[in-house]
Amino acid sequence: MGNKQILKNYKIAFLCSRKCPSDIILKTYDWAIEQREKGNCVISGFHSKIEKDVLHYLLKGTQSVILALARGLKKRLEPGLEEALNKNRLLLITPFGREVERVTTETANQRNRLMAELAGEIFVAYASQGGNIEKLIADISRTGKNNFIL
Repeated sequence: MGNKQILKNYKIAFLCSRKCPSDIILKTYDWAIEQREKGNCVISGFHSKIEKDVLHYLLKGTQSVILALARGLKKRLEPGLEEALNKNRLLLITPFGREVERVTTETANQRNRLMAELAGEIFVAYASQGGNIEKLIADISRTGKNNFIL
């Protein structure tokens, strides 16, 4: 749903474990503002609290944003997303049909893998030791894709 031309943009995938140290949070906000000011297209699930905060910073800009869902497409969008969609700067993607209504660990992992495949580089603000993001990055690092970790 949204502007499919955004897929042609250079994309930076943003990943962050749900629980992360407070010093990482402030650095991540700075990173989000920097991406907004540079006009970089960021792709993320924007699901966790910190990811939602990053989305908030990005939506204040004019650059494109891709929201990758770990479930089927939403029936209703939040006002900020609706506005970005109307301005052709938002694309919502999902590998799932509308019948998938809940996010699970498995659907989140599939969504994260899709984001990594679509992105030119991956920014990991924080990956919990032994967590799913750490495992994903270990798998992806074999592909030669650039990874940046705070």
